[in-house]
Amino acid sequence: MTPGANNKSIIIIGAGFAGLSAGIYAQLNGYKTTIYEMHNQPGGLCTSWKRKGYTFDGCIHWLVGSSPSSGMHDMWEETGIARNRKIIDHNEYMRIEGPDGRTLIFYTDINKLEKHLLEFSPQDEKPIRELIEGIRICLPFDSPSKHDPLVRRIGRQSKVILNFALKGNKMQDWMKVTCKEFAGRFKDPLIKEAINEMWVPDFSIFFMLFTLAYLHNRNAGYPLGGSLPMSQAMEKRYLELGGSILYKKKILKIITEDGIATGVKIDDGTEIQSDIVISAADGYATLFKMLDGKYGDAKTKEPYENWPLFPSLIYVSLGINRKFDEIPQSVSGLTFHLKEPVEIGDSFRDKLSIHIYNHDPSLAPEGKTAITLMLDSGYDYWKKISEDLNLYQKKKEEIGNKIVELLEQRFTGISEQVEVIDVATPLTFERYTGNWKGCFEGWLITPENSFTLMKPMSQSVPGLKNFFMCGQWVEPGGGLPTAVMSGKRLIKRICKDDGRKFRSE
Repeated sequence: MTPGANNKSIIIIGAGFAGLSAGIYAQLNGYKTTIYEMHNQPGGLCTSWKRKGYTFDGCIHWLVGSSPSSGMHDMWEETGIARNRKIIDHNEYMRIEGPDGRTLIFYTDINKLEKHLLEFSPQDEKPIRELIEGIRICLPFDSPSKHDPLVRRIGRQSKVILNFALKGNKMQDWMKVTCKEFAGRFKDPLIKEAINEMWVPDFSIFFMLFTLAYLHNRNAGYPLGGSLPMSQAMEKRYLELGGSILYKKKILKIITEDGIATGVKIDDGTEIQSDIVISAADGYATLFKMLDGKYGDAKTKEPYENWPLFPSLIYVSLGINRKFDEIPQSVSGLTFHLKEPVEIGDSFRDKLSIHIYNHDPSLAPEGKTAITLMLDSGYDYWKKISEDLNLYQKKKEEIGNKIVELLEQRFTGISEQVEVIDVATPLTFERYTGNWKGCFEGWLITPENSFTLMKPMSQSVPGLKNFFMCGQWVEPGGGLPTAVMSGKRLIKRICKDDGRKFRSE
């Protein structure tokens, strides 16, 4: 803590990346913090779980800022995540096997990607060149590391500013284009399909461009061990700084008096007082349950009424007695078409996308592999089914067995090699993390709300003092870096309000 500081007390709701980040930076700046977490472990959505010797990862595919030369990597050092973390940089982002026998590969090296796409579909040269140009625009946009020599930092920062001045308008143009709209520029059906489905169709393609730029720069690698070790590293860093975490403590109410947040009420009835309250928990639960919808204005509530969410998911995890050495390691995995559309959950599917963790042997016993599949699925569908718990369990089992049956179309003999089937639904996400409608990453960034990138959403709530929010519900687009930056941004503001010089180490 800051020597001699007048240590205000802060209660933080939620031990996900945003809550842990806020706690770490608050401790570094002399505040006395306690985090209350409803689950029994840290990380929120950045988590994994074990089944019969397999570890199923629920989050990380790549980590932006994985390169030590990146300014974002400084943040991973400050929060403890970079400690002893081994990173793997993949050569492929994803590959799609078409029904016509062709295989489309999105390489992480954009020069190789451009060459492959032009050979794959010469008729689409114009949109292919546009895609590569868009990625190249994003390549220079990374702040320098604080470890760089001063002259180099100034040079790199100047280059970022110059590039933004020269290409800022073009970047704004890209923000206004959805993946679905850009996919429509292609004639080849497989490329069109890939662009449309690599991310959410209504998501701004600008973020796909940035992701591919980070991958090209070897600055979005996969951390061996996956999600939970990163969350545990943040927890360790926070505790080392003197913070306190209380698990299995669900916050029912944020206590307010005359428009001032004064503490929280836990589900066991205990009331705890604090100088400041920060919610890094679900936004809807915070505003409309913990605060009873009494605070905030139309601007605060508009997103919950009008903005689209990332889709909720069926998350199928399988433990396979097979190595999959024949499948190239990739960031997002392999997509293959089914012989005919099949109903899974509330939708018909004509393809499956599988993430094969053959690059991380720590997630499975020797000679075996963990794989996962993410299928978008409506929250309301599962909420209705859950009214009959027997039906709910039966539907989960049916989906797990159906996935295994369909994988047999691509991997002959796999049904005999499956050792574990685990199925999570949107209600599973809601139960363990409290996320509204089981949504895993908050607001979609669309052309309609992309303005939030230029002017971030407010972290305070009109009409309520000494209360703040951080995390994916005030940072459209979600993601781990965004969550950590959100916590850091908030503590910077609190320090400024208190007349303190912000410290990051």
